[in-house]
Amino acid sequence: MNIQQQVNLTGNEIGYWFVSANGRLWLPNGDVPVGRADKFGFTHKRAQPIGEWNGQIAWLICDEMKHAMSSIRPLLDITDQSLFNMAGRAVQLSEFYRSHKYCGYCGHEMYISNTEWCCMCDHCKERYYPQISPSIIVAIRHKDKILLAKHVRHNQDNLYTVLAGFTEIGETMETAVEREVFEESRIKIKNIRYVGSQPWPFPNSLMMAYLADYDSGEIVVDKNELIEANWYHYTQLPKIPEYGTIARRLIEDTITLCRDYDEYGND
Repeated sequence: MNIQQQVNLTGNEIGYWFVSANGRLWLPNGDVPVGRADKFGFTHKRAQPIGEWNGQIAWLICDEMKHAMSSIRPLLDITDQSLFNMAGRAVQLSEFYRSHKYCGYCGHEMYISNTEWCCMCDHCKERYYPQISPSIIVAIRHKDKILLAKHVRHNQDNLYTVLAGFTEIGETMETAVEREVFEESRIKIKNIRYVGSQPWPFPNSLMMAYLADYDSGEIVVDKNELIEANWYHYTQLPKIPEYGTIARRLIEDTITLCRDYDEYGND
């Protein structure tokens, strides 16, 4: 896409306003505000066009409002996934600009490029790009059951989901899937196949989603990562992630496979 430079707003600019700071987004009334800049008191603020959404400019303002700063998770419930993705871009860019005010090599102040998503040092000519951390997420089926786990970070929500983790240096995505599953549950899997991906800006991941089948082993959970993990029949699932997440899509896909197994009796 064409990268556009930051500008001082006159108040006449129109578009969607993505106001972000500290990994959060301004969501008055639970939604991204749209309209003229002066309607929201944005005259003279610094803003940057970061794309288009719904036919209008998406503006990023790196600032914190007094009220209604929120996680962007509520936007997952909206049918159009592109709004969540644009909000994720805003949050990630805001955090990137905040954490790259000074060069890590020479310590001099940096400036934002007008031609690409990067921060540049005028002293040593080094440039920095937003880091995206690839991670895997995988749903595992064993006949008519799916492996679901309660992660340590989800204990208070009593939420059960599929296994996930970050890739490591020198790994393929498929190797990461096998390793993460074995480290967290001590089971081995087979028939790994790619399903899709989802930007996950909490803070900077790209989730690569897979389905897999159980091969061997008994579940032994890594207590540093999981509270518990068990096989659940597809008709008797605990609380699972909301629609809009790649985890929910994997679970729904696995439910379909479990139903097929019940009907036809083979893998």
